Amino acid sequence: MSALEDSSDVLVIGGGIIGSAVAYQLARRGMAVTLLDKGPIGYEQSTRNWGWVHQQVRYPHLIPLAVASVKMWEELSADLEADVGFIQGGNLSLGFDDADLVEFEQWRGTARDAGLETTVLTRDQVADTLPGMAWMEGTWTGALHLPTDGQADPDLVTAAFARAAERHGARIVTDCAVTGIDTAGGSVTGVLTERGLIRAPRVVVAAGAWSSRLTRPLGVRFPQRSVRSTVVRTTPVDPITPVTAWADGFTFRQDRAGRFVLAGGEAAIYEVDLDLFRDMHWFLPLAWRNRHWLRIHVGRHLLGDLAARLPGSSARREFWQRRRKIDPPADAKGVRETLGRFHRVFPNLGEVGMESSWAGNIDSTPDQAPIIGPVTGGPTGLLIATGFSGHGFALGPAAGRLAADLVLGDEPVVDPRPFRHARFAERDVPTVGVHRR
Repeated sequence: MSALEDSSDVLVIGGGIIGSAVAYQLARRGMAVTLLDKGPIGYEQSTRNWGWVHQQVRYPHLIPLAVASVKMWEELSADLEADVGFIQGGNLSLGFDDADLVEFEQWRGTARDAGLETTVLTRDQVADTLPGMAWMEGTWTGALHLPTDGQADPDLVTAAFARAAERHGARIVTDCAVTGIDTAGGSVTGVLTERGLIRAPRVVVAAGAWSSRLTRPLGVRFPQRSVRSTVVRTTPVDPITPVTAWADGFTFRQDRAGRFVLAGGEAAIYEVDLDLFRDMHWFLPLAWRNRHWLRIHVGRHLLGDLAARLPGSSARREFWQRRRKIDPPADAKGVRETLGRFHRVFPNLGEVGMESSWAGNIDSTPDQAPIIGPVTGGPTGLLIATGFSGHGFALGPAAGRLAADLVLGDEPVVDPRPFRHARFAERDVPTVGVHRR
């Protein structure tokens, strides 16, 4: 490996959509930025997500950031000078009974108060929006509709942010793990990497599910868990709908090539590791509330964590090298169930098959909201942008801008208080659930 240049204005750790968006926003404002990743750009969850650009988020404080992000998505291809596959086809959350419709009306009022207009569609309006869908007795009664939502291509977006950051002068350093954050006198002075020390007075940790491991040695703690989610892509069919939708136990969107991208909207695997025991009191209420869709998995993840704790072991010395590229296996049972549900909903597409399937690790916080901003009780110059809990792709553009605003002391694009690191110490953390169906 070649040596690194020895200094920068800001170091960004993590080459996913969040880190790449932060680097882009800082570089275009004239900062000397270095973006570091242990593997390739966008290799983990940023290219493995559903591809949704949505504003129907899990609690009201997220809505302003989601709205700001969609406005940026509308101009993103022009801003980044690249195709990102953005289609503003709207989003539907299908209702199954009168209680769902009441919940939709309540959320509609909450969204309106936050500046987001939504509509509740009737059964017939949903049928017009989703032609070819099977309408069995006792199924959908209507839907919550966000017409300004959309979708984009995860394989294109993060790479486009990174290239745009480079055009503005950022350095992108891949296959180079950060092994520690260097400090002196209570302030950040740089980071330690596989290739040596690189100095900077400000560091942004945007390393997804790895973020808490990097900040913990500095005494900066926050609860963070990894949840594995599986995605399926079908063979292409003629265009049916541009909307993204929550259906009966699964989600779908149809991309520009005609392929459906499907996910088990309520199926995820909770990986057990040693950190779980430290954060258990934070996540038990969330896990219990969502117990109907969450599966606990004990296996290689825990064994690898145990091996990495052994003093003098190669697993400990080579922790980051052994995790250069994380490629979790797809859940075979989840794939079968999701395809089965898809075929029941769209029976006229009986011949459509599976083109590919994959899985990714979603970094999650107890309140399902990100941490964006400076840390409490840690060194000056350290900021965090992590914990997006399944919203990172959609929120990426505005989250990158907000983090850059906070680094530079500029007027923030939205109120950053809901995303402060201090909320955990303050115990200002609501327990939230997920989509009902």
